[in-house]
Amino acid sequence: MEKRDQLPIILASASPRRRELLESAGWTVTACPANVDERLNEDEYPRNYVARLARAKAHAINAPADQIVLGADTAVVISHIFEPEVILGKPASASEAKEMLRQLAANEHLVMTGVCLLRGEREIVEVEVTKVWFSPLSDREIADYVATGECYDKAGAYAIQGRAARYIYRIEGSYSNVVGLPLATVWRAWQQLNPQSD
Repeated sequence: MEKRDQLPIILASASPRRRELLESAGWTVTACPANVDERLNEDEYPRNYVARLARAKAHAINAPADQIVLGADTAVVISHIFEPEVILGKPASASEAKEMLRQLAANEHLVMTGVCLLRGEREIVEVEVTKVWFSPLSDREIADYVATGECYDKAGAYAIQGRAARYIYRIEGSYSNVVGLPLATVWRAWQQLNPQSD
């Protein structure tokens, strides 16, 4: 029988940040990256987008019915009054990273993470939203940050747990969500799908 202090989970991702977050919170993680099309559908809202991808990733894993699978997807969203929301994904180049950081500088944005926990035919899908405020950034600061390489493989071209922390003066909501996974949200869903956690 599974011990109460063991929290096994299959992570449908190759993200080292998500794995580290889960392990730091007590989960025993088996990483099984999912290969899904992450393109945005036409007129798709950011909240629907991250929820759809989280679901697609979880369902892409062929796991035993008694195992819990976690799929997740994070997007950085800039929301302007009277303008469509802009989703910032992972930068493909230094110039793209710089442009993203220029949009974030002296501005607030949303970090949205969709999570899907799947066990057999049961699933729970949630979207966690955190507000983040950036300080103003000079062109030199942006160039220096991009030169560190930390911006790559990060939605919005920054890592709050790294050097970018010095540019962020306020957040409202889950910190771990900005790193890559809202742990409290995952824990609530995991408990609902795992009867031995009662």
